[in-house]
Amino acid sequence: MLIPPPLIPLLKLHQAAQRSEEKAAGKKWRGMDLVWMRVDGSPIDPGDDWDEWKDLLRAAQVSKDARVHDARHTAATLLLEQGVDISVVQEILGHSQLTTTKRYTHVTSKLASDAAARMGPGAVG
Repeated sequence: MLIPPPLIPLLKLHQAAQRSEEKAAGKKWRGMDLVWMRVDGSPIDPGDDWDEWKDLLRAAQVSKDARVHDARHTAATLLLEQGVDISVVQEILGHSQLTTTKRYTHVTSKLASDAAARMGPGAVG
């Protein structure tokens, strides 16, 4: 699994918080070796983060009623805009087929402008 370096200290803090929750839960701890779980160690329900996601959208002034899954499409497109090879994007997203990754990415004006700039004078003869 590829983890961006800026996230590593945050994940370590999260892990330390989970250890504290485990100690506080005592015998009620139901830890299942997960990264994201409830305070008793049980798996989170996919709907648990829905309200938090909506709060984040409002804070970012995103008016579109985006799903959490839509963020995967955004991430894929942003990675392409940063010049990351599509096969690396495929690996990050965990897709077995490149065609799936291509459905996740979207051509933006920045990508189109970058492509046009690369054509340069050689393209016009």
